[in-house]
Amino acid sequence: MAAFDLLGRRWTLRIVGDLGEGALGFNELHRAIGSVSTSVLATRLRELRAAAIVTTDDDGRYLLTELGRSLLVALAPLWVWSDHWARANGSAPNDPPPGYGG
Repeated sequence: MAAFDLLGRRWTLRIVGDLGEGALGFNELHRAIGSVSTSVLATRLRELRAAAIVTTDDDGRYLLTELGRSLLVALAPLWVWSDHWARANGSAPNDPPPGYGG
């Protein structure tokens, strides 16, 4: 349940998805997401680091750990399901975030 609690927090999955293509600095990640506040982004990154999903490189950029990359693989079927769900509800599906594959 702790994992679902973390992953269900606003912006968490977006952060993981955006880091799926590679390392990003804080400001780059903030620009990529757009509407998240810097304080919430900092909090989510701190939580993801504590959960060993995100780490930083020598330049201070954020990147996924091996565990974080495996999370993207695990989320790929959920993304497919959400695509079907959006279509069934008359919504246009979104493109998957970077790193989700599938």
